[in-house]
Amino acid sequence: MPSQVEENARLGRGPGRAHGVESGRERVLSRMRITSRRRTIAFFLTLGVCLAALALAVGSGWIILNWREGVKVFAGFVFFCAIAAGIILNTIFLVREIRRNEQHDSFINAVTHELKTPITSIRLYLETLQRRDLGENQRKEFYGLMLSDTDRLLGTVEQVLRAGQVAQRRRHQPEEIDFPALVQECIELARTRHHLDAKKLRFEASANGVVPHVCGDTEELRTAVMNLLDNAVKYSADHVQVSAEVEGEDKNVLLRVRDEGVGIPEPDLKRVFKRFYRVANGRGTGVKGTGLGLFIVRAVARKHGGKVFAESAGVGKGTTVTLQLPRSSG
Repeated sequence: MPSQVEENARLGRGPGRAHGVESGRERVLSRMRITSRRRTIAFFLTLGVCLAALALAVGSGWIILNWREGVKVFAGFVFFCAIAAGIILNTIFLVREIRRNEQHDSFINAVTHELKTPITSIRLYLETLQRRDLGENQRKEFYGLMLSDTDRLLGTVEQVLRAGQVAQRRRHQPEEIDFPALVQECIELARTRHHLDAKKLRFEASANGVVPHVCGDTEELRTAVMNLLDNAVKYSADHVQVSAEVEGEDKNVLLRVRDEGVGIPEPDLKRVFKRFYRVANGRGTGVKGTGLGLFIVRAVARKHGGKVFAESAGVGKGTTVTLQLPRSSG
C-alpha cells in the first residue's frame, strides 16, 4: 500500500495539501505579526510626540514665568530643547529598530518558504523514485519536475545575492547601452521562460527622434528589466496580456511595462518597492516570490540616476510600472 507521500508524488501533487495548509497558516501568522508591529510603531511614535510636546510645553511655561532672568531662561531653554531632542531621537531609533526586525522576519519567512517548498518537493520525488518501480514516462516527468524545482531554488538564491549586491552601491565601469535592444533580448527570454507567444507579451519602441541609449551596467539593467517582466507575467494570473514600451525623451529613456492582472491598491503603490514587501490583502494569492524583485528594480534605477514608479486603477484593473533612466549624451 503506497504512502500518502508517494501517492501525492505519483499524482503530481508536489509536497501535498498538508504543506499548502501549513503555508496558509504561516501567511496568516505573518500578517498578524506585521499588524502587531505597526501598532507598536504607532504607539512609540505617539508616545514620543506627546513627550516631546510635554517637554516643550513645560519649557515654554518655565521661560514665560522666568523671562526676566535672562541667564536662567537661556539655560532652561537649552536644557529643555536637549530633552525634547533626546526624546525625538530615541523614538526614531525605536521605530527604526522595529522596522529592521520586521524586515528581518519578512526575509526569514519569504526565503525559508521559497527554499523549503522546492527542497521538500525534490525529496518527495526522489523517495518515490527510490521506493517504487515507475515507468519510463513517469520517471522523465519526475526528472522534469525536479529540474524545475532546482531552477526555482537557484532563482531564489540569485535574487537574494542580487539584492545584496545592488544594496552595496558598488560602481562598475559604465558603458553605452542600446536600451531597446536590451529590452528586446529580455522580452525573448521572458517569452521562452514563461512559454508565451508574441501576442501575450508585446514589445514596442518609440524613439521620438532621439537615440534611446543609456549609460550604465548591462547586467544590472538586464536584471531590472527581467524582474519587471517576470512580475507582470506572474501577477497576470490566467489572463496574460503584457506590453513593454520603450520611449525616448529629451533627457530620459522610459520603459513602461503594462499588465491586465490583479492590480495594486493605491496605498501600496509605493510600498511594493520596499525590500521583502508583499501586498497583504490577497494580491497574487499563490504567487511564489521573495518580495525582492521590485526592490532590486528600484535599487538599480537609483544607481543609474533614474527612478521607478507604479500606477494602478485598483485591484483587478492591472498595473503599469515605469522605469525612467537618464538618456546617454553620447
